Amino acid sequence: VMVWLRRCTHYLFIVVVAVNSTLLTINAGDYIFYTDWAWTSYTVFSISQTLMLIVGACYYLTFTGVPGTATYYALIMTVYTWIAKAAWFSLGYPYDFIVTPVWLPSAMLLDLVYWATKKNKHSLILFGGVLVGMSLPLFNMVNLITVADPLETAFKYPRPTLPPYMTPTEPQVGKFYNSPVALGAGASAILGCTFAALGCKLNTWTYRWMA
Repeated sequence: VMVWLRRCTHYLFIVVVAVNSTLLTINAGDYIFYTDWAWTSYTVFSISQTLMLIVGACYYLTFTGVPGTATYYALIMTVYTWIAKAAWFSLGYPYDFIVTPVWLPSAMLLDLVYWATKKNKHSLILFGGVLVGMSLPLFNMVNLITVADPLETAFKYPRPTLPPYMTPTEPQVGKFYNSPVALGAGASAILGCTFAALGCKLNTWTYRWMA
């Protein structure tokens, strides 16, 4: 009975973390509409994606102990997001379909670290956290490259219900010295280790609760 209880708890965690990470990823930054806030949205988007990917991937990776499951977890997030985006797209929401696979190469790096360090959890937290944090903002640049022309889209799909605090007041292109990748990568590299540790700790807590 305890084995099945533990397994069910594990699967529940995977669903909860994957669904929530997908929702946060989709809603973290919308640089189609917030044209003037493109760099700001991109940076927030990169950091939130990094953290949500790494916490679930580390949890799944340390639970199974099998290198490769981090990439599998990124695939779960990708499929969930495709489903959500397809639903939005069918409702006329102009979201590009191709942006999500940028998680996969960062998750592969996480798997590689776990495998190369012979499943050393502390190396996974330190090296894996830094690698995912540094790489995902770079891969995430694909989002800005493949996205439809922001200005054209903003005029084509006006959002009159946009809350006042989200309304751009002036162009923000130079806000981060035109280096959102560097800012996102720097912040993510530091926070990535913290969230990798949290993912590993979630695994420990799951066993502890089920003991």
